[in-house]
Amino acid sequence: MSNGKIISPALSRRTLLKGTGALAAAGLAIPAWARGQSLSHARNGFGEVSGESIDLTIDNHHFTTGGRSGHAIAVNGSVPGPLIRLREGQDVTLNVTNNLDEDSSIHWHGLLLPFQFDGVPGVSFPGIKPGETFQYRFPIRQNGTYWWHSHSGLQEQAGHYGPLVIDAAEPDPRYDRDLVVLLSEFTPRHPHEIARMLAVGEHYFNRSMQTVGDGSMSLEDRLMWGAMRMNPRDISDVTASTYTYLINGHGPADDLQFQFQPGERIRLRIINGSAMTFFNVRIPGVPMTVIAADGIDVDDVEVDEFQIGVAETYDVIVTPPDGSHALVAEAMDRSGMGVASLTSHAGHRATPPPLREPVNLTMVDMGMGGMDHGGMDHGAMGHDMSGESDMAMDHNMRDTSLLPPDVEVNAGVDMVSPMPMDRMDFPGLGLDTVDHRVLRYTDLRARRANPHRMPTRQLEIHLTGNMERYMWSFDGRQFSAVTDDPIRFAYDERVRVKLVNDTMMAHPIHLHGHFFELVNGADHTHQPLKHTVVVQPGGTATFDLTANEPGDWAFHCHLLYHMHAGMMQTVTVRPFPIEGEG
Repeated sequence: MSNGKIISPALSRRTLLKGTGALAAAGLAIPAWARGQSLSHARNGFGEVSGESIDLTIDNHHFTTGGRSGHAIAVNGSVPGPLIRLREGQDVTLNVTNNLDEDSSIHWHGLLLPFQFDGVPGVSFPGIKPGETFQYRFPIRQNGTYWWHSHSGLQEQAGHYGPLVIDAAEPDPRYDRDLVVLLSEFTPRHPHEIARMLAVGEHYFNRSMQTVGDGSMSLEDRLMWGAMRMNPRDISDVTASTYTYLINGHGPADDLQFQFQPGERIRLRIINGSAMTFFNVRIPGVPMTVIAADGIDVDDVEVDEFQIGVAETYDVIVTPPDGSHALVAEAMDRSGMGVASLTSHAGHRATPPPLREPVNLTMVDMGMGGMDHGGMDHGAMGHDMSGESDMAMDHNMRDTSLLPPDVEVNAGVDMVSPMPMDRMDFPGLGLDTVDHRVLRYTDLRARRANPHRMPTRQLEIHLTGNMERYMWSFDGRQFSAVTDDPIRFAYDERVRVKLVNDTMMAHPIHLHGHFFELVNGADHTHQPLKHTVVVQPGGTATFDLTANEPGDWAFHCHLLYHMHAGMMQTVTVRPFPIEGEG
């Protein structure tokens, strides 16, 4: 694959690899990117490293995009860090050197590997001390689109992340070449300053709050939402008021361009490597065929737009017509967007569409599924409801007797979903009212059949929080309080896990070391495999898990500040299989 601010279609990845092999055979010097060393200032934001032994170095750095500039953490001299390109079936050794003055780490997001190399300090290894080098060694057992990031403190927000692609052992004839599209964000604010501001007031970064005074909210609505201590624009914790949204490390002002030839079938490997942002991805006028979710092949689904949660990946094939087309990653709250151009004319920039109207939450997003089936707006709901109904609704939303007995009720739990409903068919906040085709989890069907096994046990986990205090948890217990009480699975156990979201925010929940099957309406052998699932506000999501990767694994919300505030647990898979039998 060739990457760059302008990407030449004449120089394909296969051509580069063949040329490198010829240089090596002739005993000539091999370019730095092929020796496992990043290009410090690659025009597309990151270099590329590959091979069986790769060196990665973590350093303090400075980053600038548009009018924002500030401290960053760079890997191999760039933010994002280098694209790590591997091949299915190889073994890899990654030597990671930490030059920071604090501990660091790298987690290989979505990879199947021995838990000792998963890279989560305090769960699977002790972390990498300042000045030390840690050696990750594991076989590559899969292919697809993944990414890597720090699991230490809030370093991921500061730039410590990058893409990872594993080429399949057999070539895929469905596309001519591929491009990595890494979505993220940059802020000049220190991550701990953002965490402090969120703890002081969860609306600190929200500039689109509705008020009676600005005419965007009726008095009835204001009274209703005020009684619940909520706001219908509470969509994202951190917004474009401090974030610049990036594509491959470039903000909208940087004019990132991907060049193509008309008629080319291009595989876009789209990664949400952000800390806190859900993105709505579209290329106006160009259909996208989804072929993989979280690195695993699915049956083709043609869409015009899809929402990608934090830490998810989607692969799509596009065949853009001649011209320039805007590749748009609009933040879910519609406060800003990342923009690049797909162009067949070098130097031509596509005109992006304007930001759409901000999104409002509904009664369904508050777990009132039986009261609002998604068709009512807040104006109608507020107008029709009496004060007594408002009080009854408020009472129900805070009636902790509705929670099962294993949920710990404390100051960190201030909401309950009275009527949570399965929301696998929901396309994401703001996309349920657009007039074009949008992706839903119910559209996903595994391309290859999975072994059919019925679950032998069911587990229900509640996603809990107190938005005003910025406390987040599973079952009312924050991570610091549950480190000695992990979620336990027997090795090779088949479990059906139901996640119940008792909060008004969407949560991308990620399980390390495993893929699970979404219970999304597909037949048992074609439930799609994923490692991250978005649980919609006031809704439920269910998956079937075969716990066949032994060890201790992190299980958490991938919104960085939610995880930092406690929405994380450890999953323990025991016993280990007997050598030669597992």
